[in-house]
Amino acid sequence: MHASTAALIEMDWENFDPWRIQPVRHTMADHPLLQPDQLIALGKRFQGSSHLFTFNNNAGADANFDDVARLYPNRRSVTDTVQGINDAKAWMLLRHVQADPTYRALIDRALDPIMPHIERKDPGMYYRAGWIFIASPHTITPFHIDRNHGILLQINGTKKVYVWDAEDIDVCSELARDCFHSRHELDKVKWHEEFRERAHVFEVGPGMGVYMPITSPHMVETGDEPSITISLTYSTNATRKNAMEHVMHDLMRRKGIQPSDIGQHPLLDRLSYVGAVAMIAMRGTGSHPPACPSLAHRTAYAVAD
Repeated sequence: MHASTAALIEMDWENFDPWRIQPVRHTMADHPLLQPDQLIALGKRFQGSSHLFTFNNNAGADANFDDVARLYPNRRSVTDTVQGINDAKAWMLLRHVQADPTYRALIDRALDPIMPHIERKDPGMYYRAGWIFIASPHTITPFHIDRNHGILLQINGTKKVYVWDAEDIDVCSELARDCFHSRHELDKVKWHEEFRERAHVFEVGPGMGVYMPITSPHMVETGDEPSITISLTYSTNATRKNAMEHVMHDLMRRKGIQPSDIGQHPLLDRLSYVGAVAMIAMRGTGSHPPACPSLAHRTAYAVAD
């Protein structure tokens, strides 16, 4: 990993706050690896694996991401979906593209030059991953949260990104975040139409994007054209600590103890973190907890799960 080449991603680094949403600019829209022919080739390599996730666009903002592929299946092949994306009425995700050496190099090429800016305010970057989204016009990415910081970069087409502050517990409760980090369950992450009024809304086209902190709730609507987007995600010391605290709070709730919200009592947060570290060291990435291998292993790249 080197930071010597020109940056493909630009943010207001002077005012960068890792816990605040902000717009992004980039120069990746014309990159050969992000064009339909190369995405079809990558999708073929991923066919039949957990790297490929797809559904049809009957799914709405209120669909549960855990069930959306089963309830709204897209039965087209990768080739048919991507080549006919204008009329496919489909949403397709190529997950953990860093598993492919060529795309891992692309992720490094994008993140290496900006890593020093990030590390100054949010040290300990690890668990890099890439996610490529291909969607038909007028398709919704259901309301959900993610377990890493993310930089969403629009490559083709337009979309409207609704994103809420990570600490907005009226939109996504502490309980929902506890369950998500500990068991990767989204059942308690519920969509309500009135949330739109509280959102930061970004209308993005090629060369534009959005930085979203860990567990910032978001929902996306594509425009009148097919959309291609890449999201670059990563963990840091701070995201790991935050996730660990939520893991411990989930365990406390299951034992009948009602924890205070994270951030209200720093000493208790610290004790939660220490307890979670010890527990995960004993249990590894087994069923209870954690859901995410990033909590047990500080690997440079994310593990496909």
